[in-house]
Amino acid sequence: MIANAAFLAVLTVFLLVGWMAGEVSFLAPYKAALFQRYATYIAGGVLLVFFNCFGLYYGLMRWLLLRDTGRKLTHVDRQIDAANGLQTQLLSRKW
Repeated sequence: MIANAAFLAVLTVFLLVGWMAGEVSFLAPYKAALFQRYATYIAGGVLLVFFNCFGLYYGLMRWLLLRDTGRKLTHVDRQIDAANGLQTQLLSRKW
């Protein structure tokens, strides 16, 4: 889940940087001076956007994919504790 969220965040940041590069193409003649002076701020902003996207996607995946996990685990726990539950089926099975 973490790898998927990181992949989506990298993809989103890549698309945003590409779109932004197209929008500020009028600054192309000043590219060297801008990167020399503001490279750390640009990198910090991109990193901040990445972490925000990662947190958003990770939280969304946890909410969507792990919604019924507690109910499912409770169901398995009840089956194990039952008198003729899961453990009797496993013990009677010949491995």
